[in-house]
Amino acid sequence: MSTNTGEDRGPEVTLPPLPSFSLRLFVSGDTELSVAAETRLRSLCESRLPGGYQLEVIDVSEHPDLADEDQIVVIPTVVRLAPIPQRRVMGDLSDDVRTAAALGLPDPDQVVFGRGRE
Repeated sequence: MSTNTGEDRGPEVTLPPLPSFSLRLFVSGDTELSVAAETRLRSLCESRLPGGYQLEVIDVSEHPDLADEDQIVVIPTVVRLAPIPQRRVMGDLSDDVRTAAALGLPDPDQVVFGRGRE
């Protein structure tokens, strides 16, 4: 005879891992626009990809060669390096919904907090 001391939670569901995202943000100097773009992007990533992303910030005034390499013509620009295909978002990143959609980030209701990423 078994006893049930807790709620019946049903069968355990295994969710597929979200892909790891690798993003590169190109900014120019320590300007208000650059700081705002980085802050917005980090906030967006934390809400949609908690623990499942890498963000590299490149100041084109210090590394113009990297901007040339990636053919960056507008600042700020975000380049999604992974998962492929590569995607780009140019501009101030002020519209979270459009930025997330353009980068292919999961919707907030698809994010499971505390779930490990592979």
